[in-house]
Amino acid sequence: MSAEGPETGGTPEAPGFAGFAGSAGAGGSAVRPDGLVAEAHEDGVDGAAAAARRVISALLRTGDDTAADMAGMAKQLHAVADQLEEHAPARETRLVNMWRGDGITRHDPVTGPENALAPPLRLTGRADGSVEGTVTLGIAYQGPPGCVHGGVSALLLDHTFGVANHWAGLSGMTAELTLRYRRPSPLFEPLTITGRQISVDGAKIRTVGGIAAGGRDCVTAEGLFIAKHLPRPR
Repeated sequence: MSAEGPETGGTPEAPGFAGFAGSAGAGGSAVRPDGLVAEAHEDGVDGAAAAARRVISALLRTGDDTAADMAGMAKQLHAVADQLEEHAPARETRLVNMWRGDGITRHDPVTGPENALAPPLRLTGRADGSVEGTVTLGIAYQGPPGCVHGGVSALLLDHTFGVANHWAGLSGMTAELTLRYRRPSPLFEPLTITGRQISVDGAKIRTVGGIAAGGRDCVTAEGLFIAKHLPRPR
């Protein structure tokens, strides 16, 4: 069971929207949040994470059949990691810092600008209560040849549904996520990812959405969420 929402992405306190007040959910007259995903900065850890994404992509594109000095690069990358680890705070301290703030996470693996694993996906709330974003995924997210890994599709939709619930007004933790893979999702092409909360029954929240390319559905999904959040690290 994972939490979703701007504190989202399978993380505690919903993509957390634990603290989000005055919302109705499922198309009610919710008070919309001011933001859904964190804004990326060019400097600091955001800038370093963006550079790390470039390195990951370049390594996969280059491979071993190259004249590049991979052994030398490995030494340089280890030196960078050594410097970061030398100055990193205790894990417990970092977790507290990660969950401090306005309820929108910067570290999640889908939209988080601090996370080099995140594409990152940008999501926007719509007047009809849905959320939508467009992202182009590279070779780091490959499953079948030239296509997105099915597990990556699930990750993107789980997180997007959490954000959609946040946008609708009531969010929670993932209880069930059902995906139907209708056709391969292509790499290197814009993918449109959507989510919309469709009902709230007590603590049960139901959300639907999907991934499309070129106007055609690649993945459709539906999820069941429970309006419950884990406590933040203190």
